[in-house]
Amino acid sequence: MRPRPPQLSLLLDAAAPDAGSRWRDGASLDYLGGRLTLCLDTTCRDAQLDGTILHLPLPPEATPRQIQDGAEAWLRRQAERVIGAELVMAARRAGRPVPPHALSFAARASWAGADGKGGLRFHWRLIEQAEPVIGQVVQLALSELPPIVAEADLFAFAA
Repeated sequence: MRPRPPQLSLLLDAAAPDAGSRWRDGASLDYLGGRLTLCLDTTCRDAQLDGTILHLPLPPEATPRQIQDGAEAWLRRQAERVIGAELVMAARRAGRPVPPHALSFAARASWAGADGKGGLRFHWRLIEQAEPVIGQVVQLALSELPPIVAEADLFAFAA
C-alpha cells in the first residue's frame, strides 16, 4: 500500500474547529468586506445591525448552534437583499430584464453562475465580500447569460 501524500495527511489529521470559539457572544464574522461583532441581546425581537455590532435575539446561554443559525439566517437575508439590488442595477445598465435568481448553499460552489434555465445562482457567502466585489461578480454572471434577441413584430406596419 502506498503512503498517503503529506498534503492529504495534513487535511485528515487536522482537528475540527471548535464551534464554541467561532459562534459565541463577542465573536466576529465577515460582512461586506468588514467584520461584525456578535452580541447576544434578549431585548431585541429580530436580529439588528447597529454599526459593526450584530444584535441577535438570543439569551446568554444560547448554544453555538443557535448562535450560528441566527447569524447565518440574518446573513442570508442580507445576501438576498444586496445581491438582488445589485442584479437589478446591473440588468438596467445592460438594458435587459432582471433574470430570475436564487441563492446557493452548496459547500463547494463558485460565487455565481448561470443555472441553465435563463436564471442565475449566487452563493450566499458572497455577502462576506466588499460591495465592489459583489458588483463585479453579479456583472460577470449577468454577462454569462445568452444575449436577448429582439424579435421582429410581424404585424407592425412598415412606414
